[in-house]
Amino acid sequence: MWTEQIEIISKDMKQVDSKYLPTSFWQFGANGLQQDIETHGIENFRSLKSALSFFVPTYKFHGWATRPEKYQDLVGVCETQLAGDQKAILSMQDFLSGESHARSDFRVYKASESNKQPFTDKFSESSVGTPIEHFEFENRKFSRSSLNYLLGLNFLKQQIKDVPINTVLEIGGGFGSLGEILLSDSRNNTFYMNVDIAPTCLFSTYYLQTHFGKDNIADYQTVKSMQEPSLPNLSERYKGAVLCPWQLPQVSGDLDLFVNFISFQEMEPDIVKNYLEHVARLNCKYVLLRNLREGKQLATDGSHAGVKEQIKGDDYDTFLPDYQLVSTNVHPFGFETVDGFNSELRLYKHKSLG
Repeated sequence: MWTEQIEIISKDMKQVDSKYLPTSFWQFGANGLQQDIETHGIENFRSLKSALSFFVPTYKFHGWATRPEKYQDLVGVCETQLAGDQKAILSMQDFLSGESHARSDFRVYKASESNKQPFTDKFSESSVGTPIEHFEFENRKFSRSSLNYLLGLNFLKQQIKDVPINTVLEIGGGFGSLGEILLSDSRNNTFYMNVDIAPTCLFSTYYLQTHFGKDNIADYQTVKSMQEPSLPNLSERYKGAVLCPWQLPQVSGDLDLFVNFISFQEMEPDIVKNYLEHVARLNCKYVLLRNLREGKQLATDGSHAGVKEQIKGDDYDTFLPDYQLVSTNVHPFGFETVDGFNSELRLYKHKSLG
């Protein structure tokens, strides 16, 4: 089924504007993802090396999720060197597994909770896709992906008194974490749309359809068959939808919130500019971004993933002329790496909102 959908989408891709195709960074990832679907299927995608390398983040040290032997070897060393000191062994296991980092993010999430939309206080992440990393706090499950979004939403709620979330668009939504958070609580009354390149769009389609039911999440072919894929028409029939980028120009209506976490920094500036023009065209009220302040690594040759030109904060200010910057944040809602890079949240509102 999924390989057939890849073939259909791949055929359609040959006829679309280059602005809607995978950019330099993602050309490295797309081929590996497609091969893994064809070889291993999609059911356990959150355990696949290609997915863990590109869009399924973990709390383990960079690269360790795809090389579990490194983790096991170091745990073995710690157990030998700390023999007899069980508390020290447990502390090292907690650190090396990433659970201490996850617990830190969970504490920030809990400390910054507010009882208003979007409601997240009951959220517990699904095990669809067989994640290799799931942490349980207060009898609820979380991954790095879901905690990233939960922190971002709490930042949004701190800045905006009444957050409108009836229609939410995300571009580059990974496997659908934000959609799961918003749609899991009926109090949110949200329609969620994810626009993503192939084959990544298939992972979010699978994840959301498995969790919420196929009848509730419109996929690429469903939207393709609609004469008018407007936000009112889609939200009347579905809880959510997953589209490919070249379908975005066909979408009409009004948006409350647009979200992009991390994937814009993996694109070229002209591609991001084009997407944000569509966000403005859809009269979006608020824009929530997460971007590496220093920019993604450059592709210096053809041997590794990178971008040709970096996206930084000032670029968003330029790409969003009808919006004003409300606030930025690295601590506590974003993340500062040990080597001094800053994953920054940026919130904009439309100038018409005053």
